[in-house]
Formats: sequence, C-alpha cells, structure tokens
Amino acid sequence: MRKWGVAVSLLYAFILLALLAPAFLVFAGTPRLSDFGEMYKSWITWTIVSVFVIPQIVLLTLSVDTNWTRLKAQRSVWSSAVITGFFLAIITFVVGLALFVAIRGENAVPNFDTLLPLIVPPLVLWLVWGVLFYLLYRNSPDPVTRAVSWLFRGSVLELLVAVPTHVIVRRRNDCCAPFVTGFGITSGIAIMLLSFGPSVLLLFKKRMEKYSRKELVNK
Repeated sequence: MRKWGVAVSLLYAFILLALLAPAFLVFAGTPRLSDFGEMYKSWITWTIVSVFVIPQIVLLTLSVDTNWTRLKAQRSVWSSAVITGFFLAIITFVVGLALFVAIRGENAVPNFDTLLPLIVPPLVLWLVWGVLFYLLYRNSPDPVTRAVSWLFRGSVLELLVAVPTHVIVRRRNDCCAPFVTGFGITSGIAIMLLSFGPSVLLLFKKRMEKYSRKELVNK
C-alpha cells in the first residue's frame, strides 16, 4: 500500500510540474518559450508545488494507516483538519479575489507591496476552516474520507467561479486580473487531483480488507 502511495505522489508531482505549472502561465497571459524555462528555475514554482505535494503525501499516509488506536485516530483528525483548513483557505481567498477582480476590474487587484494582504486573510481563513473541521469530525472514525470530500467539493466550487471570471477578465483584456483567475483555475484542478489520490487508496484498502475477511471466514 505504501508503495502505491509513493507512486501516486510522484504522479501527482509530475502533473503539477509538467501540466499545471505551464497551464498557469498560459492562463495568466501570453508567455514566450523562454518564460517556461524561467518558471522552472524559480524557487517560487518549486515552493508552490511542494505546498501541494507534501499534504498529498500526508493524506495518503493517513489513508493507508489501518491501526485505528485512539492516539492515532486523534492524530489523524488533527492532520486532516490542518490540511483541509489550509486548502479551503486557499479556495475561499482565491474565489473571493476572483469575484472581486471580475466585478471591479484589474484595478481592484490588491497592492502586494507588503505581504500582509496576501498572508493575513488566508491565515485567518485557515484557522476558521481548520477549527470547524475539527469540531465537526473530532469523533469521526475516518476523518480522511471527510477531508477528501470537503476538498473535492471545494475544488469544484472554485472552478465554477474561476472559469467564468477568467473568461470575463480576458475579454476585457485586463493585464493583472488573469493572473488571479488563472491561479484559481490551476489551483482548483490541483486540489481536485489531490483529493483523488487518497480516495483511490481508501477504496483499494477497503477492498483488500473485504477480501481478507472473506479468507478468514472461509478458513
């Protein structure tokens, strides 16, 4: 099972680097060929990819852990709450920003001369979503499934908002706004794909447990 988890994580990282990262450049504007090379040289690209890949590995690890002792169950709830809250914070922040620039235009893009407008709102949203998830599922025997469900639904909502707003800002020939809506589309797809990995392993684990119980009964 853990080998499958590694394989899924590597595939996910490859999709982010080979497909979604270049797609973001295309959504954000009209890139030159040299821009793609510069993108892969930038530490920002590798940092963002790591931000998505590391939680995927954690969720995959939790999804294949079959030792549901009280200590590990609580650890699973906390880990799921932190990861779910983090990505739901991204979704909420990007959706709000995409709607804002679609309605007000590119002049509504916040001034990021300081990092406070970029950091403080997501941190507050992360705390709110994480606490909410923990309060709802702290007694759940399988919080990973709940986390995956929340992330999938959130990613669908993000795409339902980001795609139309991206069409709006591109038709207006906005300069900066497509950067926001393009990130909304690519991050929505990334979070959706992230939720598929643990879902597949959870399904595979349940099927293997079912076969194991049948073998014990037959014996």
